[in-house]
Amino acid sequence: MSEETVPLAAGAGQPKGLLQQMEELMAALNADLSALDADLQSAGGSERGVGAEERD
Repeated sequence: MSEETVPLAAGAGQPKGLLQQMEELMAALNADLSALDADLQSAGGSERGVGAEERD
């Protein structure tokens, strides 16, 4: 834990920079998840049909 507390105490301007980085990472993650969701939605119909045929 000492490694985590040292950088925070070292610079008062860092939390804003870290917050900015986290917001950018979250925005990138949201974009990736949205793209993945769109891919799964478009492929979901064909995969479900194949799975249903295999079970019958």
